[in-house]
Amino acid sequence: MDKYITENDAAEERLVELLQEHGWRVSTAESCTGGAVAAAVVNVAGASDVFEEGFVTYSNTAKRKYLGVKGITLRTLGAVSRETAAQMCRGCCRMSGAQVGIATTGIAGPGGGTAEKPVGLVYIGCCVEGKVTVKKCRFGGSRGEVRRQTVETALCLAIRCIEAFRQRKA
Repeated sequence: MDKYITENDAAEERLVELLQEHGWRVSTAESCTGGAVAAAVVNVAGASDVFEEGFVTYSNTAKRKYLGVKGITLRTLGAVSRETAAQMCRGCCRMSGAQVGIATTGIAGPGGGTAEKPVGLVYIGCCVEGKVTVKKCRFGGSRGEVRRQTVETALCLAIRCIEAFRQRKA
């Protein structure tokens, strides 16, 4: 983990810097990354100014209980879906009071994939002041590589979403 964090310091630091500029807090809702997005953020000095809390909701029960993901969404579309990622990031903002929420849900492998949802399929959600963006990704490599790419992409998506919010308000 430390090696990964070192490799991505620029994105982590930029995210913390943007959050500090806005006076905002961030929360995470993670499934396939198991807390790695939160760990990446808190690796940055000054994270205590901006990090509210993290939810590791690996099971569907936890997604429903802590984030308010709808049972019908999980039953009909599954945990690995655009809609679940959107509900996860909205839910973590609602539950924590943070202005920014980052969510990850996917299939890291090596097993668990299907023809419709192969290993490496990940949805990353970002909610900024109520506006939700979800990115569908297809990563390759080992379980660790899929998780690493997910964290890196989640940090970059959050940066892009915050910068887009700032441009809309300018």
